[in-house]
Amino acid sequence: MAIEILLPKLGLTMEEGTVDEWLVADGTSITVGMPLLRLATDKIDVDVEAEAEGILRRAVPDGSTLEPGSVLGWLLADGEEPPAAGPVAATPSVTVEEVAVITTLQGADDVEVASASGRAFISPNARRVAGELGVDLSTVRGTGPGGRIVSEDVEEAAARAPEPSSAQPAKVVSPLARRDAREAGVDVSSLQTPTGYASRSDVRAAAAVAVHQPQSATDLGPQQESSSIIPMKGMRGTIAARMQQSLTEMAQLTHGFEVCMDAVVALRAEMKEQYAALGVPVPSLNDFVVRAAALALRQHPILNATIIDKEIHLLGRIHMGLAVSVPGGLMVPVIRDCDRLSLPELAATTRDLAERCRSGSIGLDELEGATFAVTSLGTYGVDFFTPVINPGNVGILGVGRLRDSGRWEGDAFVRTQVLTLSLTFDHRAVDGAPAAEYLQTIAELLARPLVLVS
Repeated sequence: MAIEILLPKLGLTMEEGTVDEWLVADGTSITVGMPLLRLATDKIDVDVEAEAEGILRRAVPDGSTLEPGSVLGWLLADGEEPPAAGPVAATPSVTVEEVAVITTLQGADDVEVASASGRAFISPNARRVAGELGVDLSTVRGTGPGGRIVSEDVEEAAARAPEPSSAQPAKVVSPLARRDAREAGVDVSSLQTPTGYASRSDVRAAAAVAVHQPQSATDLGPQQESSSIIPMKGMRGTIAARMQQSLTEMAQLTHGFEVCMDAVVALRAEMKEQYAALGVPVPSLNDFVVRAAALALRQHPILNATIIDKEIHLLGRIHMGLAVSVPGGLMVPVIRDCDRLSLPELAATTRDLAERCRSGSIGLDELEGATFAVTSLGTYGVDFFTPVINPGNVGILGVGRLRDSGRWEGDAFVRTQVLTLSLTFDHRAVDGAPAAEYLQTIAELLARPLVLVS
């Protein structure tokens, strides 16, 4: 019996996913746990593994964007054919004008069409692909069961077709393509397609051209050329779009605040001896700061908030986002109810989340719902920086490196150890004085670290 491979729903807010790349070819004998494909969402890229055994039959090509629960393919027994009903790709709602153009491009709604091999059935997804690629279905020969036309047949026909002599400006752009164009900085009015209908693939192609080629011959400077090119897609593209959105939509301001860490450093030295005997990891300096930041939010709830429709919503629970650097980008896993965790519990949680982010085993639901965030560049030798607020929050705390300093006590100069906190806040919701008071509360907690341990 054919076993469906479904696009998984990786989080409560996930609306669609893109098959970034199939990792195995059609006809491959699959075992349980074998990675089948790389799935890209707006927050994370993950490998989808096989949950059963069988012979793989792919139903959608690379680059397909579908809703959770859509059929990506099947695992079949030897000699078994896939079900006759094809998968339906996620398609956005369209206007009456768009429906008319798409219908013209794709043909009649009847699933039986004229093909190169006579009358044949065609899957809805294959008709969509044909419309996007401008393929004449009468030139397509179906290879599916009973001569059925599937997406791969349409793509092969498109690859065999000669290049069009000219393209025309896109008259219709799908809603999702418009969204992708905004995020990628592509001007939809500049899109040229053979059919006049612009899909998400057309936007991706335009974005790739913009990345791989300078806008003018002088953009790179005289006698200069690119040594390498990094496309802004996947995680990098999501980060770029969200950071630009953050800086565009918020009134961001950053306070720099120096805190004394003498008491924390001394306490950690004592803890090292005690924890070593127990085999328990010692909380890092960053763990102390995260705990202090979470407890301080209880006293300053204006920073644990979000803005919705010109209203500031104070949030009842403190879910701390922790920025983690990973190859090719940044992830922000969430520590749920951070203020309710003991310091050892917090340390264990931050270590676990960071390790799973770097190994790629973090779940999408663990990257959602942060109400505030902490990011540290101290290990890189950075003293002060201006972190950018994650959209949906009104604040983020940056942590600099531990460094030597000093202060005068009477006539004596006393050596101290300090670090700088960088609080970026949305001035629409938070004024400068309340932001400074929040930093003062953190400093007071770090000066009495036993409060953080209890």
